[in-house]
Formats: sequence, structure tokens, C-alpha cells
Amino acid sequence: MTGVETRSVARDSLFLLAEIRVEQSAETHRARVRNLSDGGMMGEGQLRVQRGHRVVVELRNIGAVNGTVAWVQDNRFGVAFDEEIDSQKARRPLQTTEGHEAAIVKPLWSHRAPPPPAPSTLRKI
Repeated sequence: MTGVETRSVARDSLFLLAEIRVEQSAETHRARVRNLSDGGMMGEGQLRVQRGHRVVVELRNIGAVNGTVAWVQDNRFGVAFDEEIDSQKARRPLQTTEGHEAAIVKPLWSHRAPPPPAPSTLRKI
């Protein structure tokens, strides 16, 4: 590592708990949020995810946020959110569940994983 920050989005180091659900699964998993930015997060836990999995993350004072797993290393993983959030809200004391939709700032298409290819365009090798 060169010590030069190459990320375009500032992130906060913190320790929060979040509920994470992999899309098309009813089961939720508790994970620790180690880093949180407006565009994504680094989580840690026994959750088994793969790069490209779609997830829903329930964050304190923000609510449900959709995203895509961007990377996985051991028991840590990165999630790129579909839309920017106000990450500072997660640091504030717990608020009521009303008004979660106000936490979404704007769509963040640069962090979204591309859609999977259509099966008709795939070929056997």
C-alpha cells in the first residue's frame, strides 16, 4: 500500500450491527459494519456471500438499503449500495422507524454491479 487514498467516497470507521438478507432468501444474518460511507460498507460476519450477490442491509436510523456484494475476503465483504445514503445518520442515537425513505440521497449508479447476462447470450465451453 502506498498510503495514498484512492477512494472517491469518504468513509467512516465504526462498529455497528446490521441485519443483512441475501435476495431470494428469507433468512437474515447479523453482521458487524466496520466501515460505512454514503456509497457502501464493509461488513464482517459468518454470512456466506459471493461477489455479485444482491443484498438488503438494514441500517440503524436509515432502514433497508439495497446493494451488491463487491468483494469477499475471509469473513469480510464489501457492499456497494444502489443509492447513496446519509451515512452520518447511522452514527446518531436510535430514532423512530418513521421517515427511513428520507435517508436516501440520490441514485448511485457508479457503484451498481452490471446486470447478469441473458442466458441466451451464453455459450458452452
